[in-house]
Amino acid sequence: MILLQYIIPQHLLSRLVLKFTRLKLGAFTHWLIKRFIKLYKVDMNIVESPNISDYQSFNQFFTRSLKANARPLAATDVISPVDAQISQIGKINNGSLIQAKGRDFQLDDLLAGQTDMVKLFQQGLFTTLYLAPKDYHRIHMPITGRLTDMVYVPGRLFSVNQRTSRAVPNLFARNERVICLFETELGPMAMILVGALFVGSIDTVWAGTIAPSRLSNVTRWNYSEPVLERGAEMGRFNMGSTVIILHDAQHVAWLSELKPQQDLKLGEGLAQALR
Repeated sequence: MILLQYIIPQHLLSRLVLKFTRLKLGAFTHWLIKRFIKLYKVDMNIVESPNISDYQSFNQFFTRSLKANARPLAATDVISPVDAQISQIGKINNGSLIQAKGRDFQLDDLLAGQTDMVKLFQQGLFTTLYLAPKDYHRIHMPITGRLTDMVYVPGRLFSVNQRTSRAVPNLFARNERVICLFETELGPMAMILVGALFVGSIDTVWAGTIAPSRLSNVTRWNYSEPVLERGAEMGRFNMGSTVIILHDAQHVAWLSELKPQQDLKLGEGLAQALR
C-alpha cells in the first residue's frame, strides 16, 4: 500500500474526490452518508443538523457543524484546535521534529525555507494532530491570534496516517500544505494544515479554498488582520488530514499528561502559559 502511493496519480485522485463529494445525488448521497456513519461510528447526537436529509452533498455532511455546546472550551491557555489523535508532541531540538519513532524531519523543510519563520521556532514546541475520517473536520483557534502570514507549499499527497508516517521519509515536509502564522499574547504560533491523499481541499475562513491550487511554487501572503478569537473557526479539511502546531517554548509548555496516540477533542486543554 505504501509503495502504491508513490506511483498513483495522487493529485488527480484528490481532485476527483473533490468533485465527487460535492455532487448532489439525492438518495445515493444519503445512502453513502448512512454507510459512512455506520462504518466510522460517527456521533450524530452532537451534530447541529442530525437529519441526514439536510445534506445535499457528501461534503456538506463531512464538513458538518456541531451543536453550540458540543465542545466546551477548557480553562487552559491553549486548547486543542480539532478532534484528533496526537501523533507526536514535544520540543523542536536544533530544528528537528519527530515524525515517528526513529524518524525525524527538519523544521526548515516543513516551513519551506521561510527563514524568518524557522528562526521563531528553532527551539520551540510542536505537536502533530491527525484527523481520522470520522472526526469533526473544522479547525479552530487554539488561542486568540492575529494572522500575519500565510504560505502555500505545493507538494505530494501521501496518506498521513500512523502507518505512512512510519514509512515515508519527510512526510509532512513533502506533502502539500498551508502554513498560517499568528501573533498571540504568548508569542508566535504557526498552524500548518497538511494535505493528504483524497483530501479534496484545504480552506481558511479568510481566503476560502487554498488547496488544491494551480500555483506551482511556494507562495506567501502578508496580512495585518484578521484577529481570530480562541475557539473560533479558522479553516477546514475535506477528508482526513493533519494539523501541526508550533509554539514559542519561552512562553508555552505542553500539558504534561499529553502523549502520542492520545485522543483529543476540540476545546480540550493543550498547553499552559509559562508564568
